[in-house]
Amino acid sequence: MKGRLIYVVGPSGAGKDSLLHFAREHVAGTSVVFAHRYITRETGHNENHIALTREEFDARSARGLFALEWSSHELHYGIGIEIDAWLERGCTVVVNGSRAYLSRALKRYQHLEVVHVHAAPDILAARLSARGRETREQVEARLARQAPFALPDGAHLTHIDNSGSIEEAGLAFVNVLKGFARTQDRAHAAESASSESVK
Repeated sequence: MKGRLIYVVGPSGAGKDSLLHFAREHVAGTSVVFAHRYITRETGHNENHIALTREEFDARSARGLFALEWSSHELHYGIGIEIDAWLERGCTVVVNGSRAYLSRALKRYQHLEVVHVHAAPDILAARLSARGRETREQVEARLARQAPFALPDGAHLTHIDNSGSIEEAGLAFVNVLKGFARTQDRAHAAESASSESVK
């Protein structure tokens, strides 16, 4: 494929969704595109996703309409096969992924780039509490069972510390995305020029 897949991961409370919203506004008009996630829950959780019923999700999965899919906390997540068309056209494609699914994602996209968003433990706890979805005890239990992030062999990793302001982390993330996009754009332009010279 001519493009590059950017696989964004991070623990709950790290602020991935906020960073993705920020980045979308700051890379508009470039070759960077953001994949929707298909999730078996209603919208309205500060995430730009497409809500599916479990039956709809299963039907799409059975027909091979997901490039990537996984389950977590009794919910099902999918990334549509449209990303393959975007990659084939030289786009830099950003997906909001799952740390637990990374090894399997690497089998399909061997040259994906991993962006790991993280924040200080006290920041994670405060953000999870502010959501109001869980009790303090549940938040503490969630943080306690989070395993350290381990990068599978062969993957390339970029860290984004989102402990501070969204602008600081957001601009760092945007710079990473633009860097990948410039590299892909140059490679795509060189390939196009080579094809024209052959003709």
